[in-house]
Amino acid sequence: MAGAIVQFLLSAAVIAVAGSALTRYADAIADLTGLGRLLVGSIFLAVATSLPELSVDVSAVRMGAADIAVGDLLGSSLFNLLILALLDSTYVPRWRLLSPVSAAHALPATQSIALTALAGIGILLGPRLAGVTLGGVGPAVLAILLAYVLGVRMVFLDQKIAAAQKEEDGGDAAIVVVPAGAMTLKRAVLGYLIAAGAILAAGPFLAVAASRIAALSGMGNSFVGTTFVAICTSLPELVATLAAVRMGAPDLALGNIFGSNVFNMVLLVPLDLIHPGSLLSSVASIHVLTCLATILATTVAIMGQLYRAERRIHFIEPDALLVVVLVVGALAMIYNFGG
Repeated sequence: MAGAIVQFLLSAAVIAVAGSALTRYADAIADLTGLGRLLVGSIFLAVATSLPELSVDVSAVRMGAADIAVGDLLGSSLFNLLILALLDSTYVPRWRLLSPVSAAHALPATQSIALTALAGIGILLGPRLAGVTLGGVGPAVLAILLAYVLGVRMVFLDQKIAAAQKEEDGGDAAIVVVPAGAMTLKRAVLGYLIAAGAILAAGPFLAVAASRIAALSGMGNSFVGTTFVAICTSLPELVATLAAVRMGAPDLALGNIFGSNVFNMVLLVPLDLIHPGSLLSSVASIHVLTCLATILATTVAIMGQLYRAERRIHFIEPDALLVVVLVVGALAMIYNFGG
C-alpha cells in the first residue's frame, strides 16, 4: 500500500508542476494569435489539462477497470466545479468567477451539461444497448462526439461575433490583457507541447497506483475512480485555473474549467474504441449519480454567472456554497451506495 501511495503522489506532483506551465503558454498563445482567452481556455488549455484523464483512463480500460475510467472522467468534472466554487469564494479579486462578468461562458457550460446528460443516458440504457455499436462505439458516445463538434463551432462563431462587437465598441475595459512579453509564438507552442507531454507521460503511473489502492483498500473501483484518481487528474485544472485568476484572466480560468468538463465527456470516444463492447454498458449505474450531481452543480454555476444582484455576500456566495454541498453530498452517496 505504501509503495502505491508514494507512486500516486509522485505522479500527481509531476502532473501538477507541468500543469502550472500550461497557463503561461496558453495565455501567450491567446495573445499572440488573437484567438482570445475564452476560446484558447475552453479548447487548447482544457484539452491539455485533460490529458491525465486520457492516459490514466486508457490504462485503466486496458487493465479491465472500466469503472475507474468512467468514474475518473465524471469525478474530474465534479471536482473541476468544486475548484471553481472554492476559488470563487476564497480568492477574492475585483470580480468573481461566478458573476455576470463571466456570462459569456454560459455557452460552454451549457454544452458540458448536454454532454454529461448524454453520458448519463448511455449508462442508464447501457444494459439494453449493450450489443448496439457503430465502429465499436456505443450510440450515446457517438451522440457526445457529434454534440461536441457542434458545440465547438458554436463557441467559435460566438467568439467571432463578440470580437467584432468589441472592436466596434472600442474594446472592453473589464478584461485585463496580460502581454506575452518577449515570448514568441513558436516558443509558446513548444512550451505548451512539452508541458502537455509531461502530463501525458505521468498519467499511466497514476492509473497503476490507483488500481492498487482500490484493490487494497476495498473501497471499490467506482469510488476510487470518482475520488482519488479524479482529484489528481484535476490537479492541472486547479493549478491552471489558479494561475489564470492570479493573472487577471477570468476568461482563461473559466474556459479551462468548463472546457475540461466538455472534453472529459469526449474522452469517452477513444475509451469506447479500445474497450471490448460498449463502454457505458459495462459500468456501474452509480455513475449516473455523478452525472446528475455534475449537471446540478453546473446549472448552479450558470445561474451565478447570469444572476445580476445589486448586493453580493463578501465571504462566500450562495451559488458557490451550493456547488460545494452538491459535490460533497454526491461523493458521500457514491461511497455509501457505490461499488
